[in-house]
Amino acid sequence: MEKEMRSCCCSGVRDPSAARNGLDPAITGRRAEADPTEGMLFLPGGEFLMGTDDREGFPGDGEGPVRKVTVDPFYIAPCAVSNAEFQAFADATGYVTEAERFGSSFVFHPFVPQAVAEKVTQAVQQTPWWWHVEGACWRAPEGPGTGIDERMDHPVTHVSWNDAMAYCRWSGKRLPTEAEWEYAARGGLVRKRYPWGDLLKPDGEHRCNIWQGKFPDKNNASDGYAGTAPVRSFAPNGYGLYNMSGNVWEWCSDWFSAGFHLNGPRENPQGPPAGQARVLRGGSYLCHQSYCNRYRVAARSRNTPDSSAGNIGFRCATDRKAEGE
Repeated sequence: MEKEMRSCCCSGVRDPSAARNGLDPAITGRRAEADPTEGMLFLPGGEFLMGTDDREGFPGDGEGPVRKVTVDPFYIAPCAVSNAEFQAFADATGYVTEAERFGSSFVFHPFVPQAVAEKVTQAVQQTPWWWHVEGACWRAPEGPGTGIDERMDHPVTHVSWNDAMAYCRWSGKRLPTEAEWEYAARGGLVRKRYPWGDLLKPDGEHRCNIWQGKFPDKNNASDGYAGTAPVRSFAPNGYGLYNMSGNVWEWCSDWFSAGFHLNGPRENPQGPPAGQARVLRGGSYLCHQSYCNRYRVAARSRNTPDSSAGNIGFRCATDRKAEGE
């Protein structure tokens, strides 16, 4: 490798010095949809205990302390946005993602085909399993010559926060706030480590798509997947949401801060008013207890709004309809 990129725990970070070439997240059309709540799950909201003081947590990420937070009723998608759904958006609007415009994205190196690997010259500093692959994007997740034809029901990846917001605007939806995301992920359970309880594999059953084996050298894929899994894989949580742990990281609307919540609002918190990185939640297929134990419901991560990688996706939310709508 000729050059190393800056480090981020869970995915590559877009080099801030890279020329943006007039990147504009604007889209050229809007989806004609009478009811953006169609297919969404209604959650009644209310007070819940957010965060954790778990010994397995990362205090430096701002996971704790446990605090009472209230969210209004809202709708949220049962699944992350799939490749099929994102393709419908791109086909309808002509939208070009930031990875496509930058001409590259970050890929977990064992997935990169040999012909593509021979041309890779950059890796992420301190996390060299992330390769900066020219031509990698949502349509070609592992670089030129790869595709999604067999993965249309898998979550779309290589989408930046800006890309996710463009999809949301087109569909009449939005990204969930971090508080809404955690409320939904908990599925009605109180202070549990995962969406289904405190045990990672109850009765020996895999409940999420994460790294199985010794990271980053060996993944035995005993949960059935080395990379992404279909968006409706594994059992849903108590609210009917799929893959709130593992599979792909999901963008939230909030700017990231490790300390803003300590004295911030407790009712419908929106995060800090500004920042450098946006919140990511849920962990991914690359998370493992020995390195990135962030597939717990209280775990947090972050990345810059223009960054993308092969383990980052999103799901949509929307507000409760007003009476008469």
